[in-house]
Amino acid sequence: MPYTMIIALAIHIVSAVIWVGGMFFAYSVLRPSMGTLEQAPDRLRLWRAVFARFFPIVIVEIVLLLGSGYWMIFMEYGGFAYAGIHIHIMNLTGFLMMGLFGHLWFAEWSKFRRFVDTEDFAAAGARLNRIRMIVATNLGLGWITIIVGATGRYWG
Repeated sequence: MPYTMIIALAIHIVSAVIWVGGMFFAYSVLRPSMGTLEQAPDRLRLWRAVFARFFPIVIVEIVLLLGSGYWMIFMEYGGFAYAGIHIHIMNLTGFLMMGLFGHLWFAEWSKFRRFVDTEDFAAAGARLNRIRMIVATNLGLGWITIIVGATGRYWG
């Protein structure tokens, strides 16, 4: 395997781990732990700070995933016609995840941020619930994508 493929694959894997791992941590560890904060405004402010740090990282990871993924498809495999079905599935689930994140970023996150900043905590809480549902969906898609990517070459 050429070094360029190893580098592209490493970038791809690390980017997926950061994105999906970050969602797993937020959904499975941080969210349940928020109950220890007594005041709902404190929880919402903490989520705002967490998202403000994590979402820009996700954007970078998306760029790296697209760049490394398409580089491997076109430079190593010779295009989609020569890629296995698992590559096509990863491409589809990846675009679904990016579309959901785009909605999260441009619609839900911007409104959530504005509601927290203006201390409209009831509206912020409603937006946080929508963000939670998007993250849960993306987390499931992320697990599927990782499993497909890791096992696909062995499907036969």
